[in-house]
Amino acid sequence: MAEQTAHFDMIIIGSGPAGFAAAIYGVRGGASTALFGGVAPGGQLLLTTEIENYPGFADPVVGADLMEGMLKQSVRLGATVFNTEIVAVNFTEHPFSLTAGDGRVYTAGSVIIATGARARWLGLPSERKYIGKGVSGCATCDGFFFRGREVCVIGGGDSAAEDALFLTKFASKVYLVHRRDKLRAAFRLQEKLRANTKIEIIYDHLPEEITGGARAAGLYIKNVRTGAVRRLETPGIFIAIGHAPATNIFAGKLDLDASGYIVTDDRLAASVPGVFAAGDVMDTRYKQAVVAAGAGCMAAMEALLYLEEAKK
Repeated sequence: MAEQTAHFDMIIIGSGPAGFAAAIYGVRGGASTALFGGVAPGGQLLLTTEIENYPGFADPVVGADLMEGMLKQSVRLGATVFNTEIVAVNFTEHPFSLTAGDGRVYTAGSVIIATGARARWLGLPSERKYIGKGVSGCATCDGFFFRGREVCVIGGGDSAAEDALFLTKFASKVYLVHRRDKLRAAFRLQEKLRANTKIEIIYDHLPEEITGGARAAGLYIKNVRTGAVRRLETPGIFIAIGHAPATNIFAGKLDLDASGYIVTDDRLAASVPGVFAAGDVMDTRYKQAVVAAGAGCMAAMEALLYLEEAKK
């Protein structure tokens, strides 16, 4: 039988900016608060070498350093942080029960889900080596670092088109590489792409290999029709083939949309009273650290209100 170890007023699942902000506001609101962040708390920002758009930092901050600061702040204020994952949840009874990876069961009066969404990667053997070193899943995060350089975007949907257009603010040229003979992006976006002289659309090509030294220097792409290989000398390679929210354990437990994101109301409440969601796990649009942190604050404030009402 699983061992029940502790009860908390508020349990947060996930440890990116949304999770840590929720922990900070939860514990400062007087709730006994626990955060389950996995083996390496910090989320996607652990893969980001420099962040220039998070308020409060005059100089760029390394993603891992920013997350370490949030972790230390949460602990200093009194939150309990577990370096393990939640692998199963039971939202049918109150208090809620959550099972950790070590088999221990914890109970909570309220739960905030901040498990995030992960960029879908190409799966190339050379790709992982250069994530954060020229390869990025976030054009708005990292485009600024490629001012005056050539970059490429991999993908053909709305996200890829929007990323390509955004990158023209900084890059000297943007290649948009798509595996098919036509894009899936909205018609209006396609018009903007074709009208922009900085953008070259390369149809019918798949990435083959990313090359470089300490940082990415370019990639080889292959024509799916002819087999011909072409090299792009681009130090910036942006993957825009979608995101996958980390919601597998919530399937059948909460309402999810067609893409797997948690459905919330305007107060970040999920379909089960007492359960809230914040950050990229429910945000299909912005996917920015500062937005996630704000959502974590909102979710914690709403969870505190729920706990207060539950006492009456």
